Order: sequence, then C-alpha cells, then structure tokens
Amino acid sequence: MSEIRARPTRPVEGGMTPAPLTETATGDRALVVEEPLIFEQDTPGKCGVDLGPPADTPLRIGGVAPRGTIGLPGLSEPEVVRHYTRLSQKNMGIDTTMYPLGSCTMKHNPRLNEKMARLPGFADLHPLQPVATVQGALELIHVLAHWLSTLTGMPGVAMTPGAGAQGEQCGMMAIRAALEHRGETRRRVLVPESAHGTNPATAASLGFMVDSLPAAEDGRVDMAAFRAKLGPDVAGIMLTNPNTCGLFERDIVTIADAVHEAGGYFYCDGANFNAIVGRVRPGDLGIDAMHINLHKTFSTPHGGGGPGAGPVVLSEALAPFAPVPRVVRQADGSFALVEGEPQDGAPAGIGRMKAFHGQMGMFVRALAFMLSHGADGLRQAADDAVLNANYVLARLKDVLSASFEGPCMHEALFDDRFLKDTGVTALDFAKAMIDEGFHPMTMYFPLVVHGALLVEPTESESRETLDRFIDAVASLAARARNGSVSGFQAAPQFTPRRRLDETRAARQPVLRWRPPVASAEAAE
Repeated sequence: MSEIRARPTRPVEGGMTPAPLTETATGDRALVVEEPLIFEQDTPGKCGVDLGPPADTPLRIGGVAPRGTIGLPGLSEPEVVRHYTRLSQKNMGIDTTMYPLGSCTMKHNPRLNEKMARLPGFADLHPLQPVATVQGALELIHVLAHWLSTLTGMPGVAMTPGAGAQGEQCGMMAIRAALEHRGETRRRVLVPESAHGTNPATAASLGFMVDSLPAAEDGRVDMAAFRAKLGPDVAGIMLTNPNTCGLFERDIVTIADAVHEAGGYFYCDGANFNAIVGRVRPGDLGIDAMHINLHKTFSTPHGGGGPGAGPVVLSEALAPFAPVPRVVRQADGSFALVEGEPQDGAPAGIGRMKAFHGQMGMFVRALAFMLSHGADGLRQAADDAVLNANYVLARLKDVLSASFEGPCMHEALFDDRFLKDTGVTALDFAKAMIDEGFHPMTMYFPLVVHGALLVEPTESESRETLDRFIDAVASLAARARNGSVSGFQAAPQFTPRRRLDETRAARQPVLRWRPPVASAEAAE
C-alpha cells in the first residue's frame, strides 16, 4: 500500500501556527454558513417583487373567502437566492465528490446529456399533445428501445415503467400473464438472499409466495438448495446478476435452463447492468425479463433530473404480454402509439402501467449517453467499472476485510471483521468518511454478510480519485485499530449538522416547521 498522503497546512506569518478557532460570533465557519430555515427568515410584508394592490376580481374557489394568510415567508430576491445557494453548498453531490455507493452506479452525468434534455422540443412537451406534433420524441423512444433490445439480445421492450421497482413489477406481471395464458396459476417465486430488497416485495405484492434461496460460501446462489426448491408450482426466479455481492453468478445458464425445464420464467434484476453492458447479452443467458435503470447504467445519477426510468426487456415468450402504449413505426415512416386491447387472437397483455409513456428527460439523457459513447464506448465503460472496483478491492483487501475470495465485478464487498474489538462500528466508520470528504459507501447491505461495506467506484472515477479514497479509508482503518474510539463516535465533526439520533428521528420525526408561538401554545 502506498504511503498515505496528507495535505500540508499553509504557514502563517512569523512561522507560528494559530490556535484552532472553535467558535465564532455568528456560528459561521468561513464558507460553511449557519443557515436558518427559510421560514425563520420571514419578514411579514416583504416580497421579491413590487406589485400594486390587486383589482377587484371574483373569487375562483367557489365563493369561499380566505381565512388568513397562506403562510409563505417574506424575503427579498437576494435573500432567497442566497438561502438556496447556501443550502446547495452543504450537499455532497456527484459534481463535488466521489459517491462510492454500492449497487447504485453514481457515475458522472455528461453535460451533453443535460443540454439535450433541455432542448425545447423535448423539455417542453406535453403528454396530451397530438401524436402528429411529437414525432421526434416518439422516434427517440423507438431508437432508444432498439438500442436496449440490441444490447440485451431481447426482442421485446416496454418503455413505460418508472424506476427499478416498477420495472420489476412489469416483468413479474408479464410472467403472471404468460402463466395465466397457459392456464396455470403457479404462485411460488424463488428469490436469492443476495437479491435487492424490492425483488421479494414486488413478488409478494403481486400475490406470489416468496421462497428464499440461501447463498453459498462463495456469495453466489446455493445450487443444491436451488435444485431442491424447483417444482411444478414455481412461477420463476428473480435473480440479480451481477449480484449484490458484486459477483457474477457463473451458474446462470444452468439456473435458466433448470427454471425453463420446470415450466417457469427467469426474471433478472438489471440494476447492475453497468458491469456487463457491451460484454454480455442477458438474452443469451436465458433471461426472460429484465428491467434496466436508465438512471444508473446510462448516466443521470439517482435524483438527478427527476423520476427514474426502468424500461423492461422481454424474451420472445414474454414480449406479447408487454404493457401499452407502445411506439411503432408505420409503413409511411411516421410513428404511432399503439394502445388498447390486442387483436387477431393475440394474448392479452398487462394493460397500462402509467398514465403516460415514461420519463422523457431520462430517455433523452440515456440515448445521448449511448450515441456519444457508441457500442465500443459502452463496453469500455463496463470494463473500466470492473477494473476500478478490482483496483479498490486489491488495495484494500488487506486493510479492511474482503467478504469473498477472488476478483469482483463492478463493486467490492467488505465487512466489519476488521473492526472487531476496536469499539468502532461500521456506522461510526461511515460517519468518519464524511469528515474526509467522501460520501460513505453502502452499509449493512447485502444482508448475506455482517456489517457490509459495499463500494462501487464506477468507470468515471480516475485513478487519482480512487487513490485519495483508498488512502482515506486506510487512514481511518489505522485510526480505528489504534484506539481512536471517541473520535469515530463523534463523527462527523466538520459538517453543518452533527450526527443525529437516528432511532429517535425515525420514531419521532419532525416533518413540519411550526412558528415558535404555535409550538408554545401547543405545549400549553
């Protein structure tokens, strides 16, 4: 391991180092400004614009007169701008630091994608516009679906589902519809312990019975347990590959063949598609349905730009059961939305899953990402994501405690064995990472290992950034072993707000600001 690098402090005049300043009169610390709630900055009657008294106009709420003010705070425009700018400076974000969240793929979002998503022809669309006026948008959706079909080797594509959980719902509804079309009512679904938590929740919400599959010692599906649980009542399996331990399920083809032989279907959670895109086509592995998080594999990190998008690719067996509407190219080259019930003896699909046709902003960003990278660039992104994760694993496996032997895919999994007898918990360790300028990795997930620390660096982080991250983690591990318990338990110490009582916050949440007078009256 390379020597841990520290940033030198700037010497002051005379060669003296000043005593640390622990308090200021304002509560501010240089650029870290103590920011009250916007309601606490209220000055009644102040407004950002100077408007004259309104003309007499009839009430538009059925003649019901207002009984008081609506309670919005009064501030000038500069005060509002400064407030929200200061709040933004308190956030960790993908544009300010590395986000090593395992199983989340928090990659850089190219600004080209944002520019395209803000083009008036896409950003200003209304979902109820006539189809003739949105031909460009429909063509974009059609082209994006073609890319997803090509990359996965699966002929059917449902573009309407929202983020991952609704994508799972779409795939499992298609499986249920296919079984019912065959006249069967299978209700048991096999779900590995290493699956994302939404997998069993989705299956249960659709009326399936979840049958858990244990993990073997190598972090993959226990094949003996899998074979023992197969039967004529099995509707299918929901498996994540690469799984949430960051490992490729090397028996996936055997699993698919066995499920199909038993008459079931194979649903794959595609949240980790970033690790294999351009390298492996899921359809070639025997998968029947898989959702794809556009906001993970094809840029736009979580929460960046609005709702997620989770298109679902379907095998030939399940494609007829895709939801509506669907974009189709007509004989004259124009595009149309196909809705309504199937005709000509085709099987009934699962109907409509959303009011409209998906999340246009995510569609634009994803296609911009694909077209700017090309097929070779997408493959390189997957290669680099796996390379970066294995670099982190190789440098930290003797510093932390790697959960499994051998290389990983796109994320490296560690556990808390390296903290044994130190008095420091995995939560303490994660909080201390905030003081080092890094967002913590995913903690306590997956559940198949105790005290999990799951790191996904993604392909967009440089080696220099990874080295800084690794050095910070190694330094914290050394401090934990050297007995610095109190420092860890107090972390984070350099944030605008210190550590919360998370148990109390969950049990007694304060979800609404109330004026001090109202709070005092309520107490009386």
